[in-house]
This record gives sequence, C-alpha cells and structure tokens, in this order.
Amino acid sequence: MNAAIHAACDAGNAATALGRRTRHPRWILAATILASGLAFIDGSVVNVGLAAIGADLKAGASDLPWVINAYLLPLGALLLLGGAAGDRYGRMRLLVFGTLLFGGASIACALAPSLPWLLAGRAVQGTGAALLMPNSLAILGASFSGEERGRAIGIWAAMGAVMGAAGPVLGGWLIDGVGWRAIFLINLPLAIGAILLAMIFVKDARPERGSPALDVSGGLLATAGLGAITWGLTIGAGPAGWTAMAIAMVAAGAVLMLGFLGIEKTKGERAMMPLALFGSPSFIGLTVFTWLLYGALGALMVLVPYVLIQAGGYSGTGAGAALVPFALVLTVASPVMGGIAGRIGPRLPLSIGGLVVASGFLLLLRLDAAAHYWTDVFPGILVIAIGMSGAVAPLTTAVLSSVDTRHTGSASGLNSAVARVAGMVATALLGGVLGAKGAGLVTSFDHAIIVCAIAALGASACAFLLIRIGGAKA
Repeated sequence: MNAAIHAACDAGNAATALGRRTRHPRWILAATILASGLAFIDGSVVNVGLAAIGADLKAGASDLPWVINAYLLPLGALLLLGGAAGDRYGRMRLLVFGTLLFGGASIACALAPSLPWLLAGRAVQGTGAALLMPNSLAILGASFSGEERGRAIGIWAAMGAVMGAAGPVLGGWLIDGVGWRAIFLINLPLAIGAILLAMIFVKDARPERGSPALDVSGGLLATAGLGAITWGLTIGAGPAGWTAMAIAMVAAGAVLMLGFLGIEKTKGERAMMPLALFGSPSFIGLTVFTWLLYGALGALMVLVPYVLIQAGGYSGTGAGAALVPFALVLTVASPVMGGIAGRIGPRLPLSIGGLVVASGFLLLLRLDAAAHYWTDVFPGILVIAIGMSGAVAPLTTAVLSSVDTRHTGSASGLNSAVARVAGMVATALLGGVLGAKGAGLVTSFDHAIIVCAIAALGASACAFLLIRIGGAKA
C-alpha cells in the first residue's frame, strides 16, 4: 500500500525532465503506467503474503524480513544508477530490459522451491525495478510538456495509487483461493503489455556525446554497504540477538558506506549521489524527514496485515482490504495539500503532517486479537492517511525547491531512494515482532507502533526546525 505514496514521491522525477511534444502520447503514458505498476503492485502485495510464505517455506523470524528486503535493497541502492544508465544507453532500452528482468524474476519467485530461491528471485525483481522505475518516469517527463505533462504525471500517480490499493486485495484473494505463488504471476500481463507498448511507441533519443561514465563503483559499494547493515540489523533484531556476527556485519556495512561517500566525493558532479546536495540545510532536513517518516510507514505496512492475519484471524483478502482506505484518502487529499503547500510553503504542512501521523500510530495501539476493524483499526489508518496526505505532495515540492536547478533530478531521485531504504531498514528491525506468537505478538506490535510514533514526531520536529522554504515564491 505504501506504493501509493511512492507514486506521488517519484512523480518529482518526471517533473524534472525536459518535456516535448510527441506522437502517440496515450500509448506512451500507458507503457509507463504498466511498467511502474509492476513495482507498485509487487511492493504492496507481498506484505499480505508474508504469513503464508513463512508457513509454506518454513521461514523463521530472521528470514521473513528478507522476503521484503531482498527486493528493497537493490531497488533503493541502484535507483539512481538505473536512471543514469537510461540517460546514457537509452531509456526505452533500459525500460524494456528492466521489465523483462522483473517479469522473468516473477516467474522464478512463483516457482521457487525454497526460501533461498525466492530471495534470489526477489533480488532480481528489485534490480529490474531499479532500471524500469526511473526510466519510465524519465520517458513520461520527456514525452510531455506544459499542462500536458502535469496532467500526465497526475494520471500516472493516480494509477499508481489505484494499483497499490488493488494489489493487496487481489493478492489476498489469490492467496486464499490459489496460494501465495499466484501473487507473483499478477506481474506477467503488466510486463508483457509494457514491453510491447514501449517497443512500438517509445523512441529513444540519441544519447549526447561525452556523457559521463556510470558510477558503477558507487552503486556496488552502496549495495554492499546497505546489504551488510541490513543483514546485521536483521540478525540483531531477531531471536539470536546482537551476536558478534550481527555487530560485525553492521560495522562492515558502515565502513563500506564510508567508502561509498569517499568515492562520491572524488567523482563530484559525476557521482550518482552528488555530495553538493547536502550543502543545503533544507535538503538535509528533508532527507532526515523522509528517512524517519517513510521508515515508520514501511514498518506499518508490514506489521498491520501480518498481525491482522496472525493474531486477528483475518483472511488474506480481509488483511489486504484493511489498508485500502489509506490509499483512497491519499489519492484524494494529496493534490489538495500540494496546492496548499504551493501557497504557504511546505514547512507547516510537513510539520503538522508528521504530528497527525504520530497520532494515528498511537490510535493503532487498540489493535489486538479481539479488535473490531471499524472501531479499533480503521481510525488509526484513516488518521495516518490524512497525515501522510499533508506530507507527500509538499515533500516533493520542497525537495525540488531546496537545491539549485542543476541538482533537481539528483535530489528527487535520492529522496525516492532514501524513502525505500528507510522502509528496508525498518523491516530489518521487525524480526522480533514477526517471530512473536499469541499475546506476545500483540505486545511486540505495540512496542513497534510506539517507536513508529516517536519517529513520526521526530520527522515533524525536523521539518519545523530545519526546513526553510517559502510558499509560491519557491
């Protein structure tokens, strides 16, 4: 369901591209929607299938987070590199290749005989998503101009929200009626449609001569560093606790990430993450805000369906439907808040939005084995959705306004990557919750929800203290 939020967050990438008039605009829009839909649906439907996957493949508490993080790790680490590869080698080519990769990996996931095979397939899915997502957005931004571009981005974001909302319900229905393996086969019609439309209607612009080389070393170091940290956090948060291996993995990941920063510094403007971005205090504040709020949201989207199924006795369909109001409220309210932020500036909407989200998390403390959906679950989901609506569109606007025009594309892409990595780290810390049973599961859920509320409060404080961006002038 957080795919609905990522749709709005990622829309900033398309908005930074140079637009032009093109032939067959509707078919090009359809191709980008179908390609992005792979990531939107897969990013939400697997959360609903987590309990069934764990039971069938005998996955332990320290294994379950990897069903999600094996996908999020390459997606978050390679997102910027995927966009740069499209600029250098052709966006349509990278879109088609990424979609092929995603579709093939989906078949592998559906046929996986064991957990390691499933995790390998998920990692390839994440790599494919890192290629297709930024290039579908770049194609969208380059194919439209003026009001047409704004309308196309709005349609793209709305369809992403719809797919994010429909995915868990459809996935839950398939899990209940067919089995968890069927959820990965949803991707195949989308992949085939996206590839055919892209190859027929999308024409690659000729790459400019002298394009800088890809920052492959930076991408590899970021992936290795984030992977080691995630591995260590997953072990530490699981039943084994903070063993020497867990501490060593986190330490090794930190060293690799320091090496990544060193490489990015030497590459300057050619880096996948130009460090000049962090010369803006507002951008730093927005990055911390994104990390805290999206980390809390990532944990929520894993925990609520899991606890509803394991403790509340919900079916997969029921657990998937439980979060539908979140996407619906976000889809309706986000454009309104975007307009308000354009007039008064993003600082106040972001600050208030974080506070409202924290309040929604606290309302979810009513969720237990005997909870009634409409009185104990729905109010918290609704309040969190309202709070996030006050943050999503203003966040995109603020990110684009916090850096100079040379860096808007990098800033928007980095913000999207930070949102996904934050969700990955949060998921890695859920091993103790996912491994709990009975009353212990509800108690662990409550502890995690309180931490999420504190993170949302921290995001609100960060927005209020660090962000200095005005209204319409910005």
